[in-house]
Amino acid sequence: MQTRGECVIVKGLTKSFKKALWVYHINSGSCNGCDIEIIASLCPRYDIERFGIKLVGSPRHADVLLITGPVSRQMVDKVKRTYEQMPDPKAVICVGNCGNTGDVFYESYNLVGPVDKILPVDVYVIGCPPRPENIIHGITKAWEKLETLEATA
Repeated sequence: MQTRGECVIVKGLTKSFKKALWVYHINSGSCNGCDIEIIASLCPRYDIERFGIKLVGSPRHADVLLITGPVSRQMVDKVKRTYEQMPDPKAVICVGNCGNTGDVFYESYNLVGPVDKILPVDVYVIGCPPRPENIIHGITKAWEKLETLEATA
């Protein structure tokens, strides 16, 4: 990656990565605190869409899976199916302490466990709930991971 003043030039990426990163969000059993912070990152104060980061309605269009909450028994198949529907290369971001460790729901009868027991997680965003700045930072880390995958391909 080379920089010229404010402009960042990335070599080896397809046109789609140079323009935008599309994110699909799935709630696997959280309290919605993380979901509210994800929506806050889309609002005018943070406005991640100005960087080309956009929420999409289908995993088939997404580059990144943004998942919140610990995985409940009812959501295991749905989370796996969503991950499988995403095109390669893809990245998974686990948002919030509940998805990372189980947090207050740890060892609950209805949980299979944290997200990384079900899917390969690339970026962990900590916090209960995490601040929008942390979520944006996690998405940029996933973007860097996708850039390196594209560069090595």
